[in-house]
Amino acid sequence: MGRLKALLPWRDKTLIAYQVESLQEAGADQVVIVVGHRWEEVEAPVRGLPGVDTAVNPDYLQGKTTSIKAGLRLVTPSAQAIVVLAVDQPRPVGILKALIDAHLERDNLITCPEHGGHRGHPFIFSARLMPELLAITEEGQGLREVVDRHRENTFRMEVDNPIVNADMNSPEDLKEAERLFEAL
Repeated sequence: MGRLKALLPWRDKTLIAYQVESLQEAGADQVVIVVGHRWEEVEAPVRGLPGVDTAVNPDYLQGKTTSIKAGLRLVTPSAQAIVVLAVDQPRPVGILKALIDAHLERDNLITCPEHGGHRGHPFIFSARLMPELLAITEEGQGLREVVDRHRENTFRMEVDNPIVNADMNSPEDLKEAERLFEAL
C-alpha cells in the first residue's frame, strides 16, 4: 500500500478507528488490536477507548501467526467467540452483527461469510478452539489449519455483498472497497 494501512482514511476516521467502532457496534464486548511496526502511531486513534486492549507484537516480522497469537493471549477468559479481522478488511456493521448473531445462535465452531462461492472474512471462532488457535504456525498456514480441520462444523453464511471478500493490499483495492461501501 505504501503507507500504514491502519491509518488510512476510512469513513471520516482512520481505518483502525472504523474497525474498532464497527466491531463494538456489532456486539463485540472486547476488541483487541495487535500492533507491531510503528505501533504507537497505529494505536493512537484508539488509545484509551473503553473495551479496547492493545497487544504489542515485537515479533511481527516473523509472520501473521505471531500477531494472531499475541491478540488471543489478551482475550478475556469469559469470551464465547473470537472474531479475527485484519485492519485492511473493513466490514459494515450490519454484516458483522449478522455474522456474530448467527455464530452465537448456531453454536458452530467456526462461522464465516461467503459470497459467490468464496469464503470471506471475518472468521469467527468458538472460544472452545482457543488451544488450537494458540498452536497455529506459519508452516501450518496459520488459521487455515484450524479452519480446514473443522470444515464440517463451519457455518458459511451467504452474504449478498462482495465486500466480505475485499482485502486492501493496493491503492486499487482501496478504491474498490470504497466503491463497494458506497453501494451499500
